[in-house]
Amino acid sequence: MPDRPSPLVATAGVVLDTRGRVLVLTAPGRTDPRLPGGVVEGTETPEEGLARALREGLGLDRRAGRLLAVDSRPTGSTDPGDPTGSADRSLIVHVHLVGPLPPLETAALSLPAGECTEARWLPPEAACALLPAPVAPRLRAALAALHTGSFAHLVDGVPHPGSPAGLDPARRLALEHSGTLDPASHRASRPKAVTAASVLFTGPDGRILLVQPAYGRSDRWNLPGGGIDSDLGEIPRAAARREVHEELGLDLAPGRLLAVNWAHKPGRPARIRFLYDGGVLDAPTLARIRLDPTELLQWRTVTPEDLRDLVKPALRRQITACLTARATGAGPLELHAGRP
Repeated sequence: MPDRPSPLVATAGVVLDTRGRVLVLTAPGRTDPRLPGGVVEGTETPEEGLARALREGLGLDRRAGRLLAVDSRPTGSTDPGDPTGSADRSLIVHVHLVGPLPPLETAALSLPAGECTEARWLPPEAACALLPAPVAPRLRAALAALHTGSFAHLVDGVPHPGSPAGLDPARRLALEHSGTLDPASHRASRPKAVTAASVLFTGPDGRILLVQPAYGRSDRWNLPGGGIDSDLGEIPRAAARREVHEELGLDLAPGRLLAVNWAHKPGRPARIRFLYDGGVLDAPTLARIRLDPTELLQWRTVTPEDLRDLVKPALRRQITACLTARATGAGPLELHAGRP
């Protein structure tokens, strides 16, 4: 009904540069720093409201990126992220990723003429230390969602017990041990892992087949392979065969499993790689390779000694371990960052 107050809807942008720094603003007449954004107006969607705020406030023509977090602030609590300063209505804040912005775009940012808004690029922890509550925990949860490829659900800046991201691991464990999490919240809050499958091929001379990706860091070469579509029911061995077919144009059944590698960085999902023996490819088979140009730039065969200059150390250790397992008949090996 028209006379019933409805929640305010606001947006905030986690604007990043290519160095991973966060853009923090201090507006005129306000002592509290804030993230770019504002209240959604009229019939705008949160994404449209954020895009408008970026254009008007920073001269930045960017669409809102991935939704990282939603924070619900109850009536009666103040929020430095609320430009209206109103405490008599609840507030729902949508937090989106913006960027990363390349140097040319960050240099072109323009603040409104006649206003003394200060814009600072800060490392994530420095930004969280500067921003007031509940904006700081909102940013921290959004960054956790960004790094884990997940989403954060907050109430007044505090991650909900079933939030897929942003929930402190110690609190999650306490909730699990207390038995207070319902099954859906338990599944949502459990740590996730990213899985992939790769294939080790060699030529008749023992040289290792590597591929150069057309995405990410193209100076780092990889083994043929890619992500496992587990949401479609795909198993690692099937993923290895599919990826080789898509990338190289070769429909070859993988051989035995040589190793499983586990890698983990704090604040990121664990990464699990299944490494299969592709066997020895003769000259006619190598000549049949046809690359998918959207994924790969080129392929080559290299000696084990060449690996140091072409692949990252963890993958080099995995390849070396797999070559040993293949030569000795050992395995499958259990590897952690390439180390047995």
